[in-house]
Amino acid sequence: MRSPVDKNKLFSFFQEIGNRSEGPGRIYIVGGSTALLLGVRDQTVDIDIKLDPEPKGIFASISSLKESLSISVELASPDQFVPALPNWKERSEFIAKFGQVEFFHYDFYGQAFAKIVRGHTVDLSDVRALISLGKVESSFLRKLIQSVMPELERYPALNGLEIQKRMDDFFENQETNVS
Repeated sequence: MRSPVDKNKLFSFFQEIGNRSEGPGRIYIVGGSTALLLGVRDQTVDIDIKLDPEPKGIFASISSLKESLSISVELASPDQFVPALPNWKERSEFIAKFGQVEFFHYDFYGQAFAKIVRGHTVDLSDVRALISLGKVESSFLRKLIQSVMPELERYPALNGLEIQKRMDDFFENQETNVS
């Protein structure tokens, strides 16, 4: 069993990836790692990442670091589960650069969309935190989500009507909590 990841361990991961990388690339962090760096949580169970473009030699580095840091690392990002929101790269927030590797938060709006669709209590709490921290603006999130609803047919596991209901419920509850 791997140990939880705190901020120090996450930055050790970043630094070591940067030191070991054989070329430039970008790593987008997602989920619990984003919540950790934003101060929403003190730890997370794994480091979810998206590589784009993939730094040369990254997989050997990840394999080694999983053991030496006793961490779990998964290739997971919102666009594997829901349609990517327009201009997600431009909205992804820079974190740091180590060596030739740049680290970013995956677009907060894309993360919020995927979390609302998944609908777990902790996910919805994370979305509320992103809104309260000013990382996500509710009306713009709604607009972005509506723009990709026609793309849901490419995701056979998703039900457009169910997603629309989850969105409506979330935003209705969000407005009720603000009032």
